[in-house]
Amino acid sequence: MLDRILKFASFDLAIDLGTANTIVHVPNRGIVLDEPSVVAIETINGVRRVKAVGDEAKLMVGRTPACIEVIRPLKDGVIADIEVAEVMIKHFIGKVFGRRHFRRAPEVVICVPSGATSVESRAIRDAASNAGARAVHLIFEPMAAAIGAGLPIAEPIGSMVVDVGGGTTEIAVISLSGLAYTASVRVGGDKMDDAIVSYVRRKHNLLIGDTTAERIKKEAGVARRPVEEHGKTLNIRGRDLVNGVPDEITINQMQIAEALSEPVGAILEGVRIAFENTAPELAADILDEGIVLTGGGALLSGLDAAISEATGLSVMVADDPLTCVARGTLLALEKEQFRIFTH
Repeated sequence: MLDRILKFASFDLAIDLGTANTIVHVPNRGIVLDEPSVVAIETINGVRRVKAVGDEAKLMVGRTPACIEVIRPLKDGVIADIEVAEVMIKHFIGKVFGRRHFRRAPEVVICVPSGATSVESRAIRDAASNAGARAVHLIFEPMAAAIGAGLPIAEPIGSMVVDVGGGTTEIAVISLSGLAYTASVRVGGDKMDDAIVSYVRRKHNLLIGDTTAERIKKEAGVARRPVEEHGKTLNIRGRDLVNGVPDEITINQMQIAEALSEPVGAILEGVRIAFENTAPELAADILDEGIVLTGGGALLSGLDAAISEATGLSVMVADDPLTCVARGTLLALEKEQFRIFTH
């Protein structure tokens, strides 16, 4: 019984509010929620109501009638629809704590892109506060990613982290618990999906949805051309734009690499620019320590090798890169490292 009480005695939580997925981490319980940042809204006789949130809403993407709209309240890592974002955050907090009533609301730490404006940051604060949070702290995503990856952020040593998320790629050089350089490149998993949709439409006259594009990226996505002639092949289905009927084609990894060349190139360019703006001493440290890759995009096959080839440095993918930001956000809260929070 005591274990059960202690299990729900912690009120504070860390939220990785991502464009593609939201991850909630609670002290002593670990990651308690990992669901798509998606909300389905149903409109009947002019009245809007929430139909589904998270996993249930994601299943509805591309399959809804006219009365149901599937909304992703975050775009490029920041809130685009604050009302829907509030609904989503409140739903996730309620799902974590259930129907229990507490004497005090949770204190929340949420990560934001390093390039977020004051207006965008305020929107995130307001959404979390309106969702029931007692206090809201914001932390920059690359800082959270570096903490979650176990980098020595407090030391006088330059560490470089590249966090490839759904909406943005955060590139940062960190030293003495501060961001010596940071850039938020608005390219991530979503842009990769869009690139695949555009390529298949242009080369094969086949229209596919975002869900199919995401499946292609996860199952056969590559950042560089495969060593083998064509690499792995994948059958995909969509609508033939010439005849207007459903059709199926086969696509290979050589073609997928070509489709992803533009977003991958943008990430490589962002890393190159980061080095141009990094102090020589810090650059020398990074030469010794290498670059750490985090985020869901780090799972794209060959991305670490592509960055290594472009920079001549060693590139390491962090352990469990998908949850790096969430883990780092929670550690910042637990250790009360408020100096590294945004203001």
